[in-house]
Amino acid sequence: MRIVLLGAPGSGKGTQAEMLKTELKIPHISTGDLLRAAVKAGTPLGLKAKAVMDAGQLVSDDIVLGMLEERLAQPDARAGFILDGYPRNLAQCEALQQLLERLQQPVDVALQLVVPGELIVERLAGRAAEQGRKDDTPETVRERLRVYAEQTAPVAGYYEQQGRLTVLDGVGELREVYQRILSALPRRAA
Repeated sequence: MRIVLLGAPGSGKGTQAEMLKTELKIPHISTGDLLRAAVKAGTPLGLKAKAVMDAGQLVSDDIVLGMLEERLAQPDARAGFILDGYPRNLAQCEALQQLLERLQQPVDVALQLVVPGELIVERLAGRAAEQGRKDDTPETVRERLRVYAEQTAPVAGYYEQQGRLTVLDGVGELREVYQRILSALPRRAA
């Protein structure tokens, strides 16, 4: 099962992906985690990414896609994967589709978790207080939601045009949302 998990920051993607990876026995792949691991390991792509980040710039799509290609080539991803945090824009959608076609691993489903913006602000304010994070102020979260709506939300339309998008209510108890996700997954052949 190859899943793209979509949703605004704070919609619960990472939490749900962690639960899904155990159930489906496929890796949860976060591009942010890939970047941090590659930089820490000093891989060739990690060194390129570090140089870009040290210069205060955003890591290019080419570098991220290269890291993603390396990760998807690992044995545990052959049975499928859950992508979290990628693609973030339409150019990345197209690049990902080309990569997955080359690997003969097309996306089975894109799941979009929908949570009202003010509830996300509340969730992340709670997380900030719990974890002592200073990057989740209400103003910062609202700006991230604005950027998401502008740049990342159109990714859902891309998958909708392909008939691969399922939109899910991301509000409710953790297990309740998880059950909605499981119910939305395409049935696997026995």
